[in-house]
Amino acid sequence: MTTDVKTLGELFSGSEVGQVRVNEPLSAHNTWKIGGPAAVLVEPANADQVGKVLTLAKACQAPVVVIGQGSNLLFDDLGVRGVVLKIGSRMAGLNIVGEMITAAAGVWVPQLARRAMAAGLSGLEHCIGIPGTIGGLVMMNGGSHRHGIGENIVRVQVVTAAGESKELSRDDCRFSYRHSALQGSGCVVTGVELLCAKGDRAQIRSAMVADLRNRRHKFPRKLPNCGSVFLSTAEMHATVGPPGKIIEEAGLKGVRVGQAEISRQHANFIVNLGQARSADVLALIRQVRTLVMERIGFDMKCEVRYVSPEGEVMPAHRVVR
Repeated sequence: MTTDVKTLGELFSGSEVGQVRVNEPLSAHNTWKIGGPAAVLVEPANADQVGKVLTLAKACQAPVVVIGQGSNLLFDDLGVRGVVLKIGSRMAGLNIVGEMITAAAGVWVPQLARRAMAAGLSGLEHCIGIPGTIGGLVMMNGGSHRHGIGENIVRVQVVTAAGESKELSRDDCRFSYRHSALQGSGCVVTGVELLCAKGDRAQIRSAMVADLRNRRHKFPRKLPNCGSVFLSTAEMHATVGPPGKIIEEAGLKGVRVGQAEISRQHANFIVNLGQARSADVLALIRQVRTLVMERIGFDMKCEVRYVSPEGEVMPAHRVVR
């Protein structure tokens, strides 16, 4: 980055790019409540402002990190020495016509699922308990119960790294399990069109209620966390079982480093007991991966993404090798 924090803040504050905050604590913008300050955090209101942010950041060689609600991110204790572009409530338009749903990227996923249910549309039941925005879900083809949001996608609106708006088809996105071609492309998802099937509203609601009840029973809810830390794959299930079971059988439930703890309720969650640091979480991830490899010879990969001070985003296991 060729521009210092003060100058970068002045540059973005003086531009029509949305709401701008300088030296903004990232602990307030992710579900783990961990992370140092962002040099600049911008919340745009539309795709044009997203394009302006990307163009401006490129001109001053500042890294850009795109986030929604930060439900799958671990920010470093030093924060991000660049621009954090938050796609949130300022970009949250939602419209349903027939079986087609058009949603801006900042729409809260549980809200989307509930609106689909109210319209008698099926296919998004698996999303009801996912704490994130639709833009982030599309980027990683997120979902649950072996489903992914890509199953329902027709088109995705993005802004490219060059600041240009573009429309992609479902095939263009090349969705696979918890992955899409959008990752690493430099594109920012700004909107999505979803096609759902007509269904029985009572049955859809019943499935959602059952899913939420199951989550309340299984997953920690009262302490900050990022959801599942380690990736669950078909290969893992078939050979050694789900991550939580593997970690629990390794005797790691309740293990702490600093203020980070492997949840006593579900071992694939790491919770923040109050003042956890990214270093604490990374140390726990390292401990889990090392012990599991020693016990059963399985290389545990992370679902959670680590964000470095330089704005690099990568699966957390790459940091702790």
